[in-house]
Amino acid sequence: MPDESFVRLPGSERSPLPAAESAGPVDGSERIEITLVTRRRAELSRTTSGAPVRMTREELEQGYGTDPADLDLVASTMSRFGLEVTGQYAGSRRVTVAGTAADLAATFGAELSLVTSPAPGGRGQVTHRYREGSLQVPAELAGIVLAVLGLDNRPQARYQSRRAAAAAAATSYTPPQVAGIYQFPAGTDGTGQTIGIIELGGGFSTSDLETYFSGLGLPVPSVTAQGVDGASNVPGQDPNGADGEVELDIEVAGAVAPGAAQVVYFAPNTDQGFIDAVSTAIHATPTPAVVSISWGQSEDSWTAQARDALDAAIADGAALGVTVTAAAGDNGSSDGAPGGQPHVDFPASSPHALACGGTTLQANPATGVIRSETVWNDGSQGGATGGGVSDVFAQPAWQASVGVPANPRPATRCSSTASRPWSAARARWPRCGRRWSPGSPRPPGTRSG
Repeated sequence: MPDESFVRLPGSERSPLPAAESAGPVDGSERIEITLVTRRRAELSRTTSGAPVRMTREELEQGYGTDPADLDLVASTMSRFGLEVTGQYAGSRRVTVAGTAADLAATFGAELSLVTSPAPGGRGQVTHRYREGSLQVPAELAGIVLAVLGLDNRPQARYQSRRAAAAAAATSYTPPQVAGIYQFPAGTDGTGQTIGIIELGGGFSTSDLETYFSGLGLPVPSVTAQGVDGASNVPGQDPNGADGEVELDIEVAGAVAPGAAQVVYFAPNTDQGFIDAVSTAIHATPTPAVVSISWGQSEDSWTAQARDALDAAIADGAALGVTVTAAAGDNGSSDGAPGGQPHVDFPASSPHALACGGTTLQANPATGVIRSETVWNDGSQGGATGGGVSDVFAQPAWQASVGVPANPRPATRCSSTASRPWSAARARWPRCGRRWSPGSPRPPGTRSG
């Protein structure tokens, strides 16, 4: 390696992972590919309310993507360290770099090892590359490279779904019935629109989709699987887990908008895979109307660099007119984090995402009359909707006058979500990111439903 100077990469710190057990050394000769996230040419233009100004994909890339000079500097620097630039994406501000594990670890100051740790949601164990502490970047890339993703490839998120108890399943509605109850606009089936769906595991089969949609008397929508970072549509390996989430997402969207084309992006369950999938979906041609995310994890489980990079990708979506919806979580106000303290789920807590929480709905699908609707809270075993106040994102201007309560923990800042458009999965609707969540102390005057 050349004699170079390096600087610490802010936000790259990784704390020790509880319950991680050594699984041996990393093979230094293994070739791996990582993603570098670079700075914008300029900060996104904002409206008076603070929302990104709408623009075309070309305007976003040319005005707010990666400067070509930055791309050239990153490429020449990586080459000097014996690394290969395998992709440059100016619009989404990403550069993919490949090399041996040893060369990448030395360049970015990581001490890599293999460990086995619990998978998110307690679904078994997984062996992965692991690091602690901060990363570094060559000094000339300070302030240009904002995130280095993929050296540590631990599982980053869990899918947000639960199987209903028998008593709860006794009262159920099809997606078209839920759409009717919430007065989904008549005569609109999504024709001419594209829906992007992010999946970090599992898969779907055409036969299962045909069975489901024929049961509703609906045509099977156009569904295309697209792999990201080497992942692919792999159904049948976990029918009680991620497969169920994948098919739920496709079937709900297709039942309500059967004319829309769906593109399902499969990526590895890592921070790198998550961000690459969302960026790929948002910057796709044609630009999707909606990108749906049913995966997430508590804010504090993310490095700041990865959290900021994903929030910036979702902000790109807002600038392009893409609504990015994200599940608020199925583990109540703690989001399943240890210690029982309030936590919000990310990316639902991003100020640029539309967070979707859950309700328990009692309605007459024939008349559309709602008899009752309350916050979904079936307890620790049955699950409850997530939500709450972000610890890392400041309250946006558009939430300033909606009565958002203070964070129950001191010295924190707030996230945002929008108000209350309909979201189909489990009759969920978005919940403001700073509203009360079941299981946490209820501030005076705040609404619970």
